[in-house]
Amino acid sequence: MTQPTDVLGRLQLTRPALARPDLLADPVASVLRRWPHAHDVAVTEIDPELADTAAMTDAYDVPLEVSANCVVVGGRRAGDERVAACVVLATTRADVNNAVRRLLDVRKASFLAMDDAVERTGMEYGGITPVGLPGAWQLLVDAQVATSDVVIVGSGVRRSKLVLAGAAVAQLPRAVVVEGLGR
Repeated sequence: MTQPTDVLGRLQLTRPALARPDLLADPVASVLRRWPHAHDVAVTEIDPELADTAAMTDAYDVPLEVSANCVVVGGRRAGDERVAACVVLATTRADVNNAVRRLLDVRKASFLAMDDAVERTGMEYGGITPVGLPGAWQLLVDAQVATSDVVIVGSGVRRSKLVLAGAAVAQLPRAVVVEGLGR
């Protein structure tokens, strides 16, 4: 039996994403197996050299407004590390110096080093996604993402992307919708 497919730009989508576990990082597949909204999550295979947002949207004719980026930010307060993943539309940037810093309640917030983010998420650089993040991390979702009909995000690996409703991103474990997170 074949899985139903949709098209986004020039991308062929397979629903549900769990029908193609080979296109998912292990932490992503693990969360999707338990998440009640997993049947609404699609996956699409892409050229791993085109995993970065600008290259992917251009090569596959996907509107930039549909793409969302997941960045990992951290800071310290009283010796305690505080880490959050921030999901913002690709047309914006995470407001790390103001909004994220205040939400983490740290003096200074900065992006985690690439090697650190990759090691701690179990995902590939360029594929880090809000699905399957470490349990202690906060998940900050920009309100623009939460109200988007559809967003495309990483799948944990560079060779594919997840496609889901913005409202579903806002329903991920530990997700907090933040107005003005993306600027």
